[in-house]
Amino acid sequence: MNDPILILGGGINGVAIARQLLINGQSVVLVDSADIASGATAYSSRLIHGGLRYLEYAEVSLVRESLDERSRLLKLAPQFVKPLELFIPSQSRLGGAVAATRNFFGIPAKRSTPKPRGAWLVGVGLTMYDLFARASTLPKHRRRKLTAPDVPPVDPKRYGWLSSYYDAQIRFPERFVVGMIADCEALAKQHGVTFELLTYHMTHRDDATLRLEPQLAYPPAAARTLRPRAVVNATGSYVDRALKRIDVDSKRLMGGTKGSHLITFHPQLREMLAGGGVYAEADDGRPVFLLPFGDCCLIGTTDIFFDENPAKAKASDEELDYLVAVVNSLFPQTNFSRQDIECFYCGVRPLPYRESGKSAASVTRNHILHDHPDQPWPMLSIIGGKLTTCRSLAEETAEWLAERVGFEAKDLGRDRPFPGHEDCRQATTAADDGEMLVGTQIPLAVVDAIIADEHVRRLGDLVERRLMLLYHPRLSRATLDQLAARMVAAGILEATSVGQEVAECEQRLLTMFGKQVAS
Repeated sequence: MNDPILILGGGINGVAIARQLLINGQSVVLVDSADIASGATAYSSRLIHGGLRYLEYAEVSLVRESLDERSRLLKLAPQFVKPLELFIPSQSRLGGAVAATRNFFGIPAKRSTPKPRGAWLVGVGLTMYDLFARASTLPKHRRRKLTAPDVPPVDPKRYGWLSSYYDAQIRFPERFVVGMIADCEALAKQHGVTFELLTYHMTHRDDATLRLEPQLAYPPAAARTLRPRAVVNATGSYVDRALKRIDVDSKRLMGGTKGSHLITFHPQLREMLAGGGVYAEADDGRPVFLLPFGDCCLIGTTDIFFDENPAKAKASDEELDYLVAVVNSLFPQTNFSRQDIECFYCGVRPLPYRESGKSAASVTRNHILHDHPDQPWPMLSIIGGKLTTCRSLAEETAEWLAERVGFEAKDLGRDRPFPGHEDCRQATTAADDGEMLVGTQIPLAVVDAIIADEHVRRLGDLVERRLMLLYHPRLSRATLDQLAARMVAAGILEATSVGQEVAECEQRLLTMFGKQVAS
């Protein structure tokens, strides 16, 4: 049995890397200071896409890679990744061509607010997109009439042209990560190697040894030490902070931007989307998506430089007003307002540090493997990465490690299906009859199975990233109380701390997500 490779960060990239290493028979310890998928993974626009707008910044290789991975995920994870038709409205025929040309060649813009991209420019981009989608089975782009019955009725006084194309959507990447964790466990058993997931642990360094310290007092757990074969820092926007904690001297690597989204159950808006999404421009030229999201709509995003602790990133009033204004510019008949917001969320993109004066939109979305030489073990930090390319990033990382650690990465994992289910009610084989969780259609037997099998440590893990109750319109205090009681019964939560755990969960939902829990 070989010594483990240590991965810091339990987001989609860290877990995908662990899975790729286990596919090739390597032991892995995966550590996160919080829960799995509790960073940018949970706070994205939830799209699996090729990056249409990346073409404007000449990132052709990234678009090709993303489109290839989009096709692969549609095939290997159809229970999570589903085709989505997107509509692009245009205000003019020829606008934006000069600004787009400047962006393509990296020439600084002369004006702070570019002209809106016209229908001709959109058509050129979509044609290139279709050409680069070599393995795609999705329909190609089309010009559409604004009066067609199957298109979103955008404001005809503002928009004169409409195009449509296909990308894909992953509604719950949090549950996709849960599925990959289950695959890691199965792979470890298959290959006779070890896989350990240590959430709510902090990593400290003592020369060539790393100390992994539990952060939760219950259930009691001892700190452990590890001398890894290699270390992968996949902590996303926390990369620089993680390096500092384990005394790795490095220049600044991260310069993330925060992106905010809102959720609404506005029935008219959901009906207008008619199962598709809208990809529009705000007045400042920033692309914004209006997307179907189950029975509600997801609207985002913003792109603002953010240098503070990523855990403190929160959607501001200005950002929410900005997104509300975009909705009303597209669909003024909805009279959309802040009162229509069910909840919101905000995350920090793990982008590379950029030179001053560079716009947020122009910072590369490509991933970078940054080597840290002169360490006791081979070590790299992952800069960038997104939902769509998590598997290809993992493949590249495994090949880097294979060369330095000394194993052969024979299996690229390009044809291995992803297990798991988007709907938590399908996450186990528990029967659907019997008592239900308060205010939901989730059987308590399913709740108990998820608590037992899906590495739940805190109440927020259940609410935000397992049962997806953050987006449930009837989440109540009684629901939280019942979940806490099930955790006590499972030996995960101490009975005397139930009141505090419920209160902290309720306060976080209100403060960070604007989510009101019914009394």
